[in-house]
Formats: sequence, C-alpha cells, structure tokens
Amino acid sequence: MTQSFRRSPKASFAIFAFLSFFVALGSTVARAQSAEVQRPASFTLANGLQIVVIPDHRTPVVTHMIWYKVGSADETPGKSGLAHFLEHLMFKGTKRFPAGQFSQTVIRIGGQENAFTSTDYTGYFQRVPRDKLATVMEFEADRMTGLTLKDENVLPERDVVLEEYNMRVANNPDAKLSEQIMAALYLNHPYGRPVIGWRHEIEQLNREDALEFYKRFYAPNNATLVVAGDVEPEEVRKLAEKTYGQQVRQPSIPAKRIRPQEPTPIAPRTVTLADPRVEQPSLRRYYLVPSAVTAAAGEAPALEVLAQVLGAGSNSYLYRSLVVERGLAISTGAWYNGSALDPTQFAVSAVPKPGIGFPEIEDAIEKVIADVAQNGVRAEDLDRVKTQLISEATYARDNQSTMARWYGGALTIGLTIDQIVSWPDRVRAVTGDQVRDAARTWLEKNRSVTGYLIKDTTAKREDKRS
Repeated sequence: MTQSFRRSPKASFAIFAFLSFFVALGSTVARAQSAEVQRPASFTLANGLQIVVIPDHRTPVVTHMIWYKVGSADETPGKSGLAHFLEHLMFKGTKRFPAGQFSQTVIRIGGQENAFTSTDYTGYFQRVPRDKLATVMEFEADRMTGLTLKDENVLPERDVVLEEYNMRVANNPDAKLSEQIMAALYLNHPYGRPVIGWRHEIEQLNREDALEFYKRFYAPNNATLVVAGDVEPEEVRKLAEKTYGQQVRQPSIPAKRIRPQEPTPIAPRTVTLADPRVEQPSLRRYYLVPSAVTAAAGEAPALEVLAQVLGAGSNSYLYRSLVVERGLAISTGAWYNGSALDPTQFAVSAVPKPGIGFPEIEDAIEKVIADVAQNGVRAEDLDRVKTQLISEATYARDNQSTMARWYGGALTIGLTIDQIVSWPDRVRAVTGDQVRDAARTWLEKNRSVTGYLIKDTTAKREDKRS
C-alpha cells in the first residue's frame, strides 16, 4: 500500500510501499500480550471519535496519532492527489495557532512529528515527552476543524507537491512502472490512481478543492486517535474530552465507505515501460486478491504465509528455483498487502540475469506457483514460515510508534482490536491445504498484470544518426 510521509514542515514527501503489514503486526501484537506491554484499551467519545490507548511504561515518552478514514481512494474523480495535497496544507495553521506554531512547539519540547497519506487513510502524529501529551492533543484537535487556508500558501504548496511528483515518480522508472501496473490492475476501483495523483490533475487543485475535501472528511466521527506510551487510559480519556471532545461531529459522513468495485478479471494484462535510465531489466506481477477486510475466514493469513513461502529470503521457493537451481535470476521476491479496505495486491518479482529473457523468467515463476497450487508446500517449510512470522515479535517490542501505527492502520480500515490481537493465532492455524488453495484460487493469471521494466535505447540511436 503506497503512502506519503511528511518529514518536516518544509520538506518534500517520500512515497513507499507499506508491505507485509501483518507480518510485523502479528509480531507487535504478540508483544502486546506480554507482561510489559498491556492490551490496548478502547473507548469512544460522544462525538464519535474512537480512542485506543496502548500503555507502555518503559520510557517516559508517548506517541500520539490521529487517523482520518479518508485516503486517495475517496477522492472525487478528476481530483486525484487531493488527500495528499490536503495533508501538506494541514500544516498551514488555524485561527488559534498560526502556521508553523505547532511544528515549532514540537521541536522546542524535543519531540518529533510526521504525517502520511495512503489509499485508505491520512494520519498525523507526534512523539513527545509524556508531560507534553496535552500540548500536542490541543494543537491536533484544533486543526481537526479549524484549518484556515489562503491562496498565498496553498498555491506554493501545490508546487511542492508537483516537485515531489517529479522527484519520486517522474524521475524514477521503478515508481513509474508501479504506477502503470496499478492503473492496469484496477479497471474500476480508485486504487488504480496514484496516491500522489496524476500530474495533470495535481496542477489544477486549488484552495476551494482542499477546503471542500477537508470539511467533508475531517471530523471526530471519521477519525481514530491512538496514544501509545507512558500513559494510562483514564488519563488519555480526560485529556481527549477537553480537546477532541469539543469538536463537532459531521453527520453527513456515512457509517461505511462505498466505492466502485472491480469486475471479475477475465484476461491477463501486461505493461512495458522503457526508460533510458534503466540499468537492470526487471519483472513484477500483481494479482488482484482479497484484503484482510474482504477475505473469507482464514484467507488473509494463508496469503501472508504464501507470500513468505514464495518470496521471503534465500529459502523461499522462487529464490531456490530461479536463483539457486536454474541460475535465471539475480533476485526474486513476493509480498501481500493485506492492510486495505478493498481488494488488494499480491505481487511476485524477479530480476533476470543478463542474457535471460522475460519469457523464460515468467515461465519459471509460473511453474513454481503451479507446483504450490497443485501440491501445496512442504510441512517443514510451512512450520518454518509460520514460526518466522510469529517470532518477529522479539524484535518489534521496543518501538511504541510502530505499535501505534499498526493498530491505527488496522482499525482505520475496519478491523477490530480482537482481530488484531488474534492475528498470530490465525497465522499459527494456517494449514498446508489453505496455502495451496490460496495459490490455486488467487494466483490465477487472468487476475494479474505483469510489468516489464526495460532500458530505452532509442535516444542513443537517434543521437548517433544526428
């Protein structure tokens, strides 16, 4: 799942894939069940704001995150990039707190701040000393409904977004290929448009667009507050009542997001991107598959295990076959993006060795997948992978910000705390038959888009003729 993260009030934003969400989620949840990290508490204010508190008293700091249930997939057609654009503009100040005061305060108290936009949500967070929690809650609650915008700060920020597009997409062949694959994978669903937006539509975004979007979606009953760290639930409840509790709910926000859905895929598609900056050709294939929200019982953890078996590390099936045994590829991979509100992506990739063509690589990948779909996975591999997914808890326990992010992301797409906490148990329960059935049902070529990234030599040939 693509996201944009804000580095500082004047910095550009980085876009990256939020991959293997539940691998790490399962790890953190397992730790959350330990004696040192308590199970999250949850309650809802009268105005509809859901609040989750994750006590962690090992250090006197807190992570404060507000998640809005709106992302790029909720934009009005023709206004792509609007959710991300508004994320930038949320730092332009309110009547109460002028532009820059919030960020300057966070710096002065020794804290950190950031923000992000994804297909399904937009979020803002701060990590501060525990005694400054009330301060950042006051600022964040104020800009939930109090944002003020003027053309003199809106239009320059649009230029910042366009420069980000140039840096992250236009000048990055790999990102351009991903953009084109997603557009081909989703024929009808808005996941097919990039989070940052299409350039020609970004160029037309304005103050009125941003304010309309803001007033439509930014409200307490369309948000989730997650506070992790050296706090107690009752303490957070009191602070939230004084700050967020004063914000008025937006009655027009529907209880459930309804989006156009994909028709049943009936034909494989291909995308070829040629760019003179490409040094190493590569191949990737995206399949349209269920997310953790849309999957039937047991399917999402089975897809997670399948991705791990196929493409995680040197013991994975793709690596063993294409790299070790047949010597066709330099590298291989697979991932499943389960953290989405609607049907999502399962991807496989390979970088062929020099002299190896895409048809040979594709054929080898398809044979590995077909073998799993027909014969399943070896019992020892299944046990190894499940152990890896669950045991990563050992390495994730010390990052309260990561815990807050995982809980916030899962809750914002509609999962429950019980579903999050039970994820390791559901991974543990995955059977070989479920992994085989996941490969057989969902890694079917008609459900896919295959992308080829190649070097464009046309410009060089034209230079020689001139």
